[in-house]
Amino acid sequence: MTAKIAVRLTPRGGRDGVEGWSADETGRPFLKVRVSAPPVEGEANGALERLLAKVLKVAKSSVRVVSGTTARLKQVEISELEQDEALARLGFTPS
Repeated sequence: MTAKIAVRLTPRGGRDGVEGWSADETGRPFLKVRVSAPPVEGEANGALERLLAKVLKVAKSSVRVVSGTTARLKQVEISELEQDEALARLGFTPS
C-alpha cells in the first residue's frame, strides 16, 4: 500500500500550507504546497514531509520525498495510504 503524488514546492513561502491542485503543460496534476523553511540542507523537504503527514493524518515516517530533492517539482511517496485515499484526503477531483 503506497501512494505517489507530484508536488510543486515553494520554499520560503511565508507560511506552511497546501494550496490546491494544478497541472503542468502536459496535463499531469501536481499539488501546490508552500513552506516557510528555506531550501537549505533539506529543511524545505523536511517541512514538506511533516506538513503532508499532518494533512493526510499519517505518521511522519510514512511520507518522504523520493525524487526531485533539489527541484521544485518533487515526487512524494506515502507508505500508509492507497493512491485513491491519498488523493481524496488532499482534495483531488479528476476532471
